Amino acid sequence: MRQVPVQEVPAMQRLALFALDLAAVCLLVFGLYFPRHRRRDLVVAYLGVNVGVLAVAGSLSSGTVGAGLGLGLFGVLSIIRLRSTELDQHEVAYYFSALALGILGPLSSGPLWLCPALMALILVVMYLGDHPRLLRSYRRQTLVLDSAITDQAQLVAQLEQILGARVHVAHVERVDLVNETTVVEARYSYDRAALRDRELVG
Repeated sequence: MRQVPVQEVPAMQRLALFALDLAAVCLLVFGLYFPRHRRRDLVVAYLGVNVGVLAVAGSLSSGTVGAGLGLGLFGVLSIIRLRSTELDQHEVAYYFSALALGILGPLSSGPLWLCPALMALILVVMYLGDHPRLLRSYRRQTLVLDSAITDQAQLVAQLEQILGARVHVAHVERVDLVNETTVVEARYSYDRAALRDRELVG
């Protein structure tokens, strides 16, 4: 595969992009993720993977590199990290955002405004997509019921009674006929009045 040389970026501009990446990942981690989710171990992971990718991509971007370097580095680190522990979907999104921010600066070869604009786009999308008020009435929960239920309509009715909400999806994971239990993943939503009452109680 023919490799395309990356446009040489002046040293001061490279340093500015590195500083911009550090500011962006700090905003992502300390301004968005941690205040909303309070998981300290992932703060270290997000900062570490961002700075690590920034350092590796920055050292490689000075030579002739293929267009696939960023994607290859992105893919390899994603596989390693995502296989090591189970993450929730919003945590996966923050992880990929931290990776993308670390790659954008060193491998940016477009107009001066492009890299800051893309970094800002990532932050704006994460701010809006993970906002607590976005679709806040919709929930997902795995429940263990103390009865073996094989009828879908009966299962949905019982879940709605337990949760006090409208059940949209009831995915049965396991039915134990011996111990009389049902493990089910429920996706449900509260109406405005019920949601307001729960928030007042909480």
